[in-house]
Amino acid sequence: MRILLTNDDGILAPGMGALYRAVQDLGEVTVVAPETSHSGVGHAISVQTPIAARRVRVRNDFEGWAVAGRPADCVKLAMLELLDKRPDFVLSGINAGINTGVYTRYSGTVAAAAEAVIFFGVPSMAFSLELSDQPDFDRAGRIARRIFERYAAARPPARTCVNVNIPALDSGWPEGVRVCPQSMVPAGAEYDRQTDSRGGYVFQLIPGGPEPTGDAGTDTQAVLERYVAVTPLIFDATDRGALPQVSEWDWPEGFE
Repeated sequence: MRILLTNDDGILAPGMGALYRAVQDLGEVTVVAPETSHSGVGHAISVQTPIAARRVRVRNDFEGWAVAGRPADCVKLAMLELLDKRPDFVLSGINAGINTGVYTRYSGTVAAAAEAVIFFGVPSMAFSLELSDQPDFDRAGRIARRIFERYAAARPPARTCVNVNIPALDSGWPEGVRVCPQSMVPAGAEYDRQTDSRGGYVFQLIPGGPEPTGDAGTDTQAVLERYVAVTPLIFDATDRGALPQVSEWDWPEGFE
């Protein structure tokens, strides 16, 4: 089995090392990850700038490719240039902080997994760990391995992408696993505003946390109740239910 590992926190992130250690004996494992953190970049790719890549040794854990690009760049570059053979699976993470609900739209962790299925038809998983005072990435890696082993054994279709969110582990192991939909309840957010030396404003985004109630049955609620949330994702953004109605609107018949 060939496995490609990537993330959005950077190749030196503790979550990457933990994921590598957790799955390294399952097959041929290759790491291609950003050289620095690219959290929150979504599915952005580098178009107008060249992308540098170099082999690095990360502590005593692994050797991998450090890429001066975004998470989606790493997967695309790995598939087209850096790997001799296409992997059987792509694993992204373990991210520092959960990627539930609408935050999946911003997540570079999820975007890397999405790149694998959308453009290359390689099944993938994105792993994220809820932040806490002492995030236990090694234990999260053990959880990720067990989830991935079940996923691989199920022989998922080529374009299957699964988003996995692990609750904080400070108080012990999760209660179990819930397969659940993504929450669509908007999370709160605000900006911290400061005045700069020229009289303008400088804004720092302060993301809000998940809503504690009103979102039963979703990934957000599962993590709040200390379950591992497993959510299969799709990336066709077409509102197919609206197509008939929109088709009946009074569109121009031609242009001159």
